[in-house]
Amino acid sequence: MRIFAYCRVSTTEQTTENQIIAIRQKGYDVADSRVVSETVSGSVEAMKRQQFKTLINHQMESGDMLVVLKLDRLGRDNIDVQNTVNVLTHQGIKIVCLDLPVADLSSAEGKLMLQMFSAFAEFERNRIRERTREGIERAKAQGKKLGRPKAHKTTAAVQAQKAMGKSQAKVAQELGIGIATVKRHWNK
Repeated sequence: MRIFAYCRVSTTEQTTENQIIAIRQKGYDVADSRVVSETVSGSVEAMKRQQFKTLINHQMESGDMLVVLKLDRLGRDNIDVQNTVNVLTHQGIKIVCLDLPVADLSSAEGKLMLQMFSAFAEFERNRIRERTREGIERAKAQGKKLGRPKAHKTTAAVQAQKAMGKSQAKVAQELGIGIATVKRHWNK
């Protein structure tokens, strides 16, 4: 059985190195050539991620094992994770997720565990969205202005300071805005 590892981070400031180390520390001897690392948001469907798609369609075969450190490396959407696991299982690929009590997602217990954890993760994301939306609505109801300030106020303020003969640097300092903003509004 060949063992592959899939490691994913969302931003270029992050690295997959810790995921690779953790997988190896758990006893999975994955050759460097079988470690696939990718920088892409978890909200992108698994089969739309270039490296993951190449791994599944061109590198792995029936009887191989795919190891991920955490379930959210496969995806953050319950339906996508379920579909991904079904595709892999159908191809005869064993999926191991190290952050679940039942690591083998291909087993009956693993599939049940996957469904429960995926459902809870999706529920939490939806609750976060709801709380955010409620907070925005509450702020609007209280009359708070949301979003970026209107530029015309900035233009008027910069023009007024310019008319007093102040330098761009002094205007930026006094208005508490960046020099680039002052320059944008200087000759309007």
